[in-house]
Amino acid sequence: MCEQMGVEPDPKRMPLDASEFPDEVQVAFFIYDRLSEVWEGMSGTYMGKNWLEAYKLLELYDFDNKKELLFFMQLYDSLVIKARLEEGKRKSDAEKRKSQGVGKTYTHNVRG
Repeated sequence: MCEQMGVEPDPKRMPLDASEFPDEVQVAFFIYDRLSEVWEGMSGTYMGKNWLEAYKLLELYDFDNKKELLFFMQLYDSLVIKARLEEGKRKSDAEKRKSQGVGKTYTHNVRG
């Protein structure tokens, strides 16, 4: 993409790859992805992962550093929850503006 735009790639702006993290964090991502998600029924708000499943998965895969893995998973979960709440708020605000007619332009054909 940078080549098409004629821009030099900036490593500071590139998203991180999972392989760039320590092994413990990579394992935490792996287990975290296998947890089911919990959504609030009426508003559709993302509540996070179902942590009851985490212990079973940690036992199943027989990891030694369960506390450390849980720490990284919960840290990541808090970031995901925050990002999804912000995304939901942006969508809600956009819907509110749309329903109030903000940003609509009207053209009138006036003949004299």
